[in-house]
Amino acid sequence: MYRKTVLGNGIRVVTEKIPFAHSVSTGIWVNTGSRDEKPHERGITHFIEHMLFKGTKRRSALDIAKEFDSVGGFANAFTSKEHICFHAKVLAAHLPLLTDLLTDLFLESVFDPAEIEREQSVIVQEIRMVEDTPDEFIHVLFQEEFWNQNPLGLPIYGTVQTVEKADRKEMLDFIADHFSPSGIVISAAGNFEHQQFLDLIGPSMEKLGNRNTQPGRLPADSHFFSRTIKKDLEQVHLLLGMQGTSQRDESRFASHLLNVILGSSMSSRLFQEIREKRGLAYSVYSFSHSHEDCGMTGIYAGVSSENVREVLSLVAEQLSKLSRDLITDPELKSAREYVKGNMYINAESNDYRMNRLAKNEFLFGDFIPFEEVEKKINGVTSEDIRDWFRDLYSPEKMALMLYGPVEEDLVDLKGVLQRG
Repeated sequence: MYRKTVLGNGIRVVTEKIPFAHSVSTGIWVNTGSRDEKPHERGITHFIEHMLFKGTKRRSALDIAKEFDSVGGFANAFTSKEHICFHAKVLAAHLPLLTDLLTDLFLESVFDPAEIEREQSVIVQEIRMVEDTPDEFIHVLFQEEFWNQNPLGLPIYGTVQTVEKADRKEMLDFIADHFSPSGIVISAAGNFEHQQFLDLIGPSMEKLGNRNTQPGRLPADSHFFSRTIKKDLEQVHLLLGMQGTSQRDESRFASHLLNVILGSSMSSRLFQEIREKRGLAYSVYSFSHSHEDCGMTGIYAGVSSENVREVLSLVAEQLSKLSRDLITDPELKSAREYVKGNMYINAESNDYRMNRLAKNEFLFGDFIPFEEVEKKINGVTSEDIRDWFRDLYSPEKMALMLYGPVEEDLVDLKGVLQRG
């Protein structure tokens, strides 16, 4: 059962009771992320996420860990381009402890300068780790250029320079400017009563001042480019990107289905053609990055340098077919069942439902029943998918990046895509 309450200061509380569950998952979400940072603030949202577990006025970092461990629960956090979330999960009987701990972390963290200095080193190592992982790092490099240096495309963790310069005052100022009650959603899913949850979390969260200073977001325009970055690696990491769909757009359902058919499943066209039939890549997949106002559809493959041209040709062939030909009924049916199956299997998790509650509130201001999503998925036709993709796809409106021991001429490789 879905319930929603707006606290006196504007914080929204959305819950879903799941009577058969033994646990409760709760998250405090803020509608701010890395795309809301100024140049000198790069990575500060992610840094704040780390610091909220480093001690409060009542608890040390060790106390926080011990209290969650003592009831078999766990807590974590994440930062995305548009949100920061602090979440935890415990058995339903320990809901009072969970709400006390989460609100203490969120409202009373001390941001000890000594802890900030220690955590700077941790985050710098996190940045270095990504830079040492080429199949991840190419996505970072690609997004920076695809979104044309818009904050949306810049790394969530910032840079070594901005992280090392971050201090306590800068973090507290950022929180004061961006953690507005009107941009906060508290979501919870599990075996509990809505009023019980409100009684536990409401009094603390209503103390947050009514600072409605949510900044406007800079619209992001996609940039179509071709670039090679030579690096002494074992493989060439290849990434293609084009415009996609936003999280609010009705075409997102066609986009999900096309992604499954193109490359996000083991039976997909790219996986079968490039890996299974020809053995040209171990890792090959398509993906869709959707944000509140824009999106990107992309393809990744890790291949040996001598196979770059052939893989690009196969990718171009599949993209051309999707923009030209209708998807067969069996293939469309299979994709629908794949998407619906993933949705309903994930729905057995309290964490998934907690995430879904918050995201739907941010995007639509409402709860979207699973049955409504299923109806939308079932309503997508082959013509819908082809027409949506045809409007987006053009070899001239694609970005290409190659990272590794690239030997081919970039102009010639771009020509391979145009001949697809």
